[in-house]
Amino acid sequence: MEINGNSRQVLSFFLCLSAYAAMCESILYSVPEERRSGSVVANVLKDLKVDVKELSVRKARLISKSSKQYFHLDSHSGNLMLQDKLDREALCGQKDPCVLLSEIILENPMQLHRIEVQIEDVNDNSPTFSKNEIFFEISEQVPKNTRFPLERAQDADKGENAVQNYTLSSNEHFTLDMHTHSDGGKYAELILKKQLDREMNPQISLILSAVDGGIPQRTGTTRIIVDVLDANDNFPQFSQSTYKVKMRENRPLGILVTKVKASDNDSGSYAEITYSFSQVSEVVLRSFRLNKNTGELTLGGPVDYEEHTVYEMNMRATDGGGLSAYCKVIVEVEDENDNAPEVTITSIGSPLPEDSPLETMVALFSVMDRDSGDNGRTICRIETNLPFVLKAIENHYYQLVTQQPLDRERVSEYNITIIATDRGSPKLSSWKIITIQVSDINDNPPVFETSFYDMQLQENNIPGLLIGSVQAVDLDTEQNARVAYSFLPGKVRDRPASAYISINSETGNLYAIQSLDFEELKAFHVTIQAVDKGSPPLSSEVLVRIHIMDENDNAPFILCPLQNSTSPSNDLVPRGAEAGYLVTKVVAVDGDSGQNSWLSYQLLKATEPGLFTFETPNGEVKTMRPVNKRDAMKHNLIVMVRDNGHPSLSTTTTLRILLVDGFSDPYMKIMDAPKEHVIEEEDHSLTLYLIICLVAISSVFLLSVLVFIAIKIKKQRKFLDTYNSAPNFPVGLNTQDIQVDSGTTSLPRAYNYEVCLAGGSLKNEPQFLRPVFPVFSMETPNTQGNVRNSVNSQEVYTCPEDTKIINQGQASLSEDAAPRSGGPSCTVNQAIGANVNSGQNDWLSYQ
Repeated sequence: MEINGNSRQVLSFFLCLSAYAAMCESILYSVPEERRSGSVVANVLKDLKVDVKELSVRKARLISKSSKQYFHLDSHSGNLMLQDKLDREALCGQKDPCVLLSEIILENPMQLHRIEVQIEDVNDNSPTFSKNEIFFEISEQVPKNTRFPLERAQDADKGENAVQNYTLSSNEHFTLDMHTHSDGGKYAELILKKQLDREMNPQISLILSAVDGGIPQRTGTTRIIVDVLDANDNFPQFSQSTYKVKMRENRPLGILVTKVKASDNDSGSYAEITYSFSQVSEVVLRSFRLNKNTGELTLGGPVDYEEHTVYEMNMRATDGGGLSAYCKVIVEVEDENDNAPEVTITSIGSPLPEDSPLETMVALFSVMDRDSGDNGRTICRIETNLPFVLKAIENHYYQLVTQQPLDRERVSEYNITIIATDRGSPKLSSWKIITIQVSDINDNPPVFETSFYDMQLQENNIPGLLIGSVQAVDLDTEQNARVAYSFLPGKVRDRPASAYISINSETGNLYAIQSLDFEELKAFHVTIQAVDKGSPPLSSEVLVRIHIMDENDNAPFILCPLQNSTSPSNDLVPRGAEAGYLVTKVVAVDGDSGQNSWLSYQLLKATEPGLFTFETPNGEVKTMRPVNKRDAMKHNLIVMVRDNGHPSLSTTTTLRILLVDGFSDPYMKIMDAPKEHVIEEEDHSLTLYLIICLVAISSVFLLSVLVFIAIKIKKQRKFLDTYNSAPNFPVGLNTQDIQVDSGTTSLPRAYNYEVCLAGGSLKNEPQFLRPVFPVFSMETPNTQGNVRNSVNSQEVYTCPEDTKIINQGQASLSEDAAPRSGGPSCTVNQAIGANVNSGQNDWLSYQ
């Protein structure tokens, strides 16, 4: 923990006051007044017992105890220098000695030295009299050696520079006698040495000179005019020679202080007495008023105990005959509590680290009160509910220390009001506000606004697109509050998260690095760490989930009928089908999700619109009316599958329907079969559907090859004998050979048909009729009647996993009703052909 410079100063100073109080003695210097600014008073190095380098290193500074700084301490030389010209009279008046107090504070360790600089008086003021002329009325009957006190000359200087002597101009009637006042001041009395004679000299003019003891001497003069009166043989008499009065300071102007009273045994004008001041200072004349007729002394100006505690003044009572009597009035001023305590801040430790330990010194200050007694005794306090407390130390000093832990995030600044109150009546208080800044430490980690973030990103986005932003707030300040964002290690689909998104380390903005596909990646999450730049750094983490929003970027894909077969697929419908007969069903899927994958079906075009109807919600094709023999054999239906996206995407397919004769009866019986023969397997997934289909195709293919070989061997001759057979065969419930005569030759045509139906109810799902051994017939040149060669062919059909073979039989098929491959129902079939030749010529090959 580091303690800043100001705290170390205050702590060292406290140690000096507590441990070395006995050694902190005053250092006395003197300097004459009227010295010019910049003059050297003294060098403090010897008295402080430090050298110049230590004086600078320990940050020595001078603190004045008065309101104005009169001295300056040069830390490079140790000289105590005048900062301004000094006037002793202005600073101290008549106070002697005149001393200015200062303190020198040294740091590391803290030391306090009291400096007293005595201002020595120089003779820069001449003696002055309050009046330019002094009048005396003296009766000619006044006896010799009568004394007449003279007004004392005022000299602002002190000591030898004050008035030391009075001189009187040469005359034959009067002489001077010097005296010393109780305060040390000199005054003179005029002594009559020769009887006055009004008839010879009615008025005498004298020059009174006051001479000080300075070098050079200064002199002040006034004129004494003596009017010689007629005889008055009784002097006025005061009731008491000394009047003592106690008066509280700050009394209102005009209040009666006291009243002097004198009487005269004469009569007439000689008994009329007038009162006046005698030998009083200017301070008395400013503060008091005397009624010359009544002798009432009233307050004429402010009286301050802190400036003068006692006022002495001489009163003179003069009768009409010029005779005077004198008395002394002493006014003692009593103190009132009229000065509030003064708070002087010496040192403040601001800013203050928030991790400062308890008892850390924050500020050092002193409290002084100019009043006396209880009026000058003070107590100091601060506001409550603050983490600080005051501790009193010596010499009216207080220290402010911490008493509770600080938290800058809760309170970053304290405005502390120091209240100083005296013990007078009424109590007076003063206050001073100090501001303590609390400096920050890194004690708060960044905090995210929420516990996790959910963001959305539209698929097929532009690389560099702004996804969103995370924000963490750090309650600290400056570097401690600067937050940097980064990804924590993590993978998305075996790739680092940084391969998909990036983050701005300063702002927390998340950007997509590459274009994303909803069908490949629907959502992923990353963990973001926010680290401040404090020491040590603090961090926090938040989970961000990014959801890829689907766009309608996949057109519907038609599963049934298949779109990749090599030859068109046909759906067979018996001519005896009734209205509502389910012909087929269009099955489609969409790679998108939500409403983008909602599919609707629409019949765009039909060869005969009135024969078939199309169920738009589920894609089922049904007969609208019964099928009759007049209907065309071939029908084409164009169906469009549309999704519900914006914009909508669509796919079209063509359904080819053949109307077939001869298998409607057994087929209809199958339609009436119990439902337990139908495997109700629905809602299988597409993947399982394809796998089962692939296994079924492979199994049926192998089975067909074996059946083909067996049939070829067993029925080779039978095919030769029936070469001229009729091309059409009736369809039965079981597979059988039927011979029909057709000219001189016959050719048997065996057809195995499979009807593959989707799992579920036969009434609700489409039924499909497929040849097990389809035959493509070719006509050959007829050399001996009508001879037909059957051409061997082999077709591969795929079948959905939900289909089930429900019947095998024989049916006749004309050449126009060509078998098809593909479609929603299929098996692996073999076609069996025959040749009318014999031997090697009747060996047939299949491809």
